[in-house]
Amino acid sequence: MILHEYYFSNLRSGAQPRPGATSAVAQALGAAFGSVEDWRKDFQATGGMRGAGWVLLCEDPMTRRLTNHWVSLHQDGVPAGFKPLIVMDVWEHAFMRDYKATERGRYLDAFFRNIDWHVVERRLVEPMAIRPAAAA
Repeated sequence: MILHEYYFSNLRSGAQPRPGATSAVAQALGAAFGSVEDWRKDFQATGGMRGAGWVLLCEDPMTRRLTNHWVSLHQDGVPAGFKPLIVMDVWEHAFMRDYKATERGRYLDAFFRNIDWHVVERRLVEPMAIRPAAAA
């Protein structure tokens, strides 16, 4: 459920196609991948891999470096302690209502047209809040 919360909250209709050139996100992506465009190519290629799962752009809590990750199941493969900045659902249920099973590429393109860069920026610059467990 948590990955879905990240996924839906990092999307909005009519979003900017890329982060602002001087934004903290653009600077961090450039430092980690060479450029925003190089990051996007890597992220999109990861999302285009065979199989169902998730693609996450995360910040390493120790180095603050950004890295892309493939996560096959919600509970398996999420990098421990890393802060998710962008979460993309590439399970078929995420796109089969609007696209055919063979049209994952069209879904990926649509995803990038709808990333809410303001939310991503806020996730990057704000410390990750860990909520205490609910009282029993």
